[in-house]
Amino acid sequence: MSQPKITIAIYRPFEGKKQELLTVLEKHIPTLTNEHLITDRTPILMEAEDGTIIEIFEWASTKAIDKAHTSEAVGKIWGEIERLSELSNLASLSESQYPFPNFKPLN
Repeated sequence: MSQPKITIAIYRPFEGKKQELLTVLEKHIPTLTNEHLITDRTPILMEAEDGTIIEIFEWASTKAIDKAHTSEAVGKIWGEIERLSELSNLASLSESQYPFPNFKPLN
């Protein structure tokens, strides 16, 4: 059995779509939980200085990650996220240049 995996998802909201993105993200973790894809480790939702949203959660396993890609419920949420934001990476955040970056908590 594979070990749990921590994921850091980076969403850069499109112009004027931040609030709608946050509303969609309110359904993301519950959907992953209902599909038994993530652990009970408390997820973190935070915001970078430039408005980028960062979501941190723990997949139950690499098999759970694969299963998420075939889940209709998860696919629907991911489609909404992609409609509202650009998926990005840690290096795109100005905070990533610092040893101890700080972010605004959203949950």
